[in-house]
Amino acid sequence: MSFMTLFAVLLIVALMIATFVTLIMGLINMTKSVRGEAESEGEGPSERALRSNKLMWYRIYFQLGAVLVIALLLFAAGANR
Repeated sequence: MSFMTLFAVLLIVALMIATFVTLIMGLINMTKSVRGEAESEGEGPSERALRSNKLMWYRIYFQLGAVLVIALLLFAAGANR
């Protein structure tokens, strides 16, 4: 296994872990509203909704990164044949 392949595999694993952790953080954030913690009645989105949206975008970015690295690995593997 070459250095670049090992690096790509480790990067994919790191992105998968980051995606999973972000997903769990988002689920925990959602359960806070289910448990009935008070939310402010002000105008605009609540702090919890903003945090949930930010976590969702982070998860999407991590997933996109993992898919791109996998695509590059597959492209490189096909070019080496």
